[in-house]
Amino acid sequence: MFRRRVLSWYRRSGRDLPWRRTRDPYRVLVSEVMLQQTQVARVLPAYRRFLQRFPTLRGLARASLGEVLREWSGLGYNRRARDLHRIARMRSSLPRTVAELDTLPGIGTYTASAVACFAFGESTAFADTNIRRVLGRAVLGRTATDREGVELDRQIGSKREGARWHHALMDIGATICVASRPRCEVCPVRGICNYRGDERSSRRKQSPFAASDRRVRGAILRHLVGSSRGATVAALRTGINDPRVARLVGALAREGLVEVSYGSVRLPTR
Repeated sequence: MFRRRVLSWYRRSGRDLPWRRTRDPYRVLVSEVMLQQTQVARVLPAYRRFLQRFPTLRGLARASLGEVLREWSGLGYNRRARDLHRIARMRSSLPRTVAELDTLPGIGTYTASAVACFAFGESTAFADTNIRRVLGRAVLGRTATDREGVELDRQIGSKREGARWHHALMDIGATICVASRPRCEVCPVRGICNYRGDERSSRRKQSPFAASDRRVRGAILRHLVGSSRGATVAALRTGINDPRVARLVGALAREGLVEVSYGSVRLPTR
């Protein structure tokens, strides 16, 4: 009954998203990597723009990392763009299985499973934050852990309609079974759900973004995106006005996200 209600709701109310209209493994991979820690509303324009610039894995491989980072600008977590570029340089086509996909740079078990399911139709269990919340609340009365979420998905999930099933759970979690103030009155599984609205959040508080290294790293890359000639560390420190600039330029260089030569910092040219 649970599975039937979820799938029936999705047929009526599921979101129409561009990456759900394709089985192209490359396009599915781009969407899954972009959606890591980034909201759908921000991904939508970036996804269209990125694929217009790099429509195929081969096209992405031919570009320099600097070009890829410029196109990625605004999404944050720039390691994701670097890892996509590395994959394109490594592979002429994407593997089909979870195990093989999981070996690619920056692709963990969840993303590997999602690509295998959505692009290749592989029957596999996986759970993102929304899926863990929906299945966990329905069965356990609280959000499931990563391990519990995957196990619940394995037990309850649809083998024949894996893509629709996972998309449905993601949509319910994003629009109805939200983290705070869930809209239980319109939930398709109300009446057979064990959640009673008394969940206590166990998430650790993150440090404020304004004070984080990630903010400064992003600011460095934004400065470089806007300059084809690069900038000195001193100029970056002045423009960003943060004492961590020199240290974080070094970290970005070690990660391959910037190039430093004779005191000048620029996006990678290869």
